[in-house]
Amino acid sequence: MAGLDFEKPIAELEKKIQELRNFVVGKKIDLSSEIKRLEDKLQHLRKDIYSNLTAWQKVQLARHPQRPYSRDYISMLMSDFIEIHGDRVFGDDKAIICGMAKLDNQKIVVIGHQKGRDIKENLKRNFGCAHPEGYRKALRVMQMAEKFDLPVIIFIDTPGAYPGVGAEERGQSQAIALNLREMIQIGVPIISTVIGEGGSGGALGVGVADRVCVFENAYYSVISPEGCAAILWKDGAKAPEAAEVLKLTAQDLLKLGIIDEVISEPLGGAHREAQKVAQNLKEAINRNLKELKSLDKDELLKLRYKKFRSMGVVAT
Repeated sequence: MAGLDFEKPIAELEKKIQELRNFVVGKKIDLSSEIKRLEDKLQHLRKDIYSNLTAWQKVQLARHPQRPYSRDYISMLMSDFIEIHGDRVFGDDKAIICGMAKLDNQKIVVIGHQKGRDIKENLKRNFGCAHPEGYRKALRVMQMAEKFDLPVIIFIDTPGAYPGVGAEERGQSQAIALNLREMIQIGVPIISTVIGEGGSGGALGVGVADRVCVFENAYYSVISPEGCAAILWKDGAKAPEAAEVLKLTAQDLLKLGIIDEVISEPLGGAHREAQKVAQNLKEAINRNLKELKSLDKDELLKLRYKKFRSMGVVAT
């Protein structure tokens, strides 16, 4: 399993334990007490490291290449998924997947950023950085959900919207701005969850929701730490300092009232126990969906509007 820099002491201890286990195979040597001692030490080390992560370390976990992506959660949580392609203007952006599915017996529409597991797939998915046609596709599917009275479930996982020349020529900023305006008026429950990276307008372009949840080791920010560091200090190496001042962790965002819920992860991140994390996500979605479905359309839209208008208000 690929490890991060701050996980090296854990990886070294895990390796030592495995070496001892391999050493005693077929030998009349009892090292069980030593192995147990090291396992206890490993457990305490994991707890000490993962319970005291810095903002930058959480950003690194959010980007972990083995972290579950949108398609993984769709497979683990939903059934009868039928993907919907294209924006009916330019083409099909594979950085955002959309479709219809069932969550238990509830028919829903699901939208999510999708990264790749290898270079070939990442090129196909554009590393999860959507083009304007991706945002237009997402809006088309949300409007369809409103027409058929289906809740919208969104998984956010992107460094940001693609900033290339072609994307700008096809109206990237306009596509995101249109989504912000239209999503505030979609008359069905919308639940968005940041499952990994939640970067800039690329995340917010599908992030206007009645409930915004963020995984414990995910981040949600107006800009990436590297981008912030490059602007403020002219030095991308200061990303760890930028991560701290951006207040981009789930815990900071909850305190600031930007998000509604933090979804817990096991020690080490979502990739360690994907099924358990998926169950935590499912419980959060079902709980919030039950609350939102009890509201009539006018009340739903009123509360959504109030939620976003109240962000950034400072009492003096």
